[in-house]
Amino acid sequence: MGPHPAVAAIRLAVRRVLHDILNDHQGLPAQPDGARPDRTAERPPSPLVLVACSGGADSMALASALAFEAPKLGVRAGGVTVDHGLQPGSDLRADEVVLRLRGLGLDPVESVAVTVGRAGGPEAAARDARYAALDAAAERHGAAAVLLGHTRDDQAETVLLGLARGSGIRSLSGMAAVSGAGGRYRRPFLQLDRQTARKACMVQSLPVWDDPHNADPAYTRSRLRHEGLPALEKALGKGVVEALARTAQLSRDDADALDAWARQAEASVRDATGLLECAKLYALPPAVRRRILRRAAIEAGAPAGALFARHIEEVDRLITGWRGQGAINLPGKVVAQRQGGRLVIRQG
Repeated sequence: MGPHPAVAAIRLAVRRVLHDILNDHQGLPAQPDGARPDRTAERPPSPLVLVACSGGADSMALASALAFEAPKLGVRAGGVTVDHGLQPGSDLRADEVVLRLRGLGLDPVESVAVTVGRAGGPEAAARDARYAALDAAAERHGAAAVLLGHTRDDQAETVLLGLARGSGIRSLSGMAAVSGAGGRYRRPFLQLDRQTARKACMVQSLPVWDDPHNADPAYTRSRLRHEGLPALEKALGKGVVEALARTAQLSRDDADALDAWARQAEASVRDATGLLECAKLYALPPAVRRRILRRAAIEAGAPAGALFARHIEEVDRLITGWRGQGAINLPGKVVAQRQGGRLVIRQG
């Protein structure tokens, strides 16, 4: 008799991602024309894949699937838990997670304590500290990838949060299955719901820690999870989460296409000195033009996280609604102004 359907589902999701990681890792360099591959060359060592584990159901299910699948594919499997220090006893909880991961057979396993700042609010600050710690752990251990336990439910929440920000289809595209420097971060569970991960832990008798922050109404995502999404499901039916996750993928495809178009169009709207020509920008579709403006602002020093749609709309009006208005101040002390039919975006 095979494993429980929930266990089979999480293992299949992880197996697929490990195959992708192996294919990326074992790509042989191109040979000169007519040359034969060097059979004496050493094969690349087995890649190390880390799982980021909080001890919650999603990441414990992910860790169990990685521990089961990695040895079968010749992949080394380790784990990292991040102690944010936001609750009393968080260090003891991190130590427990380390013991659980070692009990699954993962090695290396470590706990990393971080200091959470205040920039961008508590959720963003904790996320920034967590990813900085995971990046450092991946570098330290030479990991080929870090697996994250985000589920389809997390994706639906991310899409709704993006919708509330009103910042375009890129914010509706949610989390990517592959992200980070060199495709470091992989999210195997984006097509699985949270309940599947929890069920997989239950049938494997894996202890699960429920983060009290996930139920704290002080956090926007928590309110969305416990109040917003249930209200939407009550009004629109149970398929809302799946539909939002599908929206994320469709939005990502559209955003990728428009980003590529903007990159190609950018060279054609610059003059010989590299300045943007307003008449040529005006001729582009708004979605393409605004992407070029955003890239130009970021290149001039505007922080991407502080650059909102309203900023880009103001700059866009220098092109589409020109009435002799003055310079536009952007985050990062960047200034945008129109001069002689050219758009100048630079540090003020």
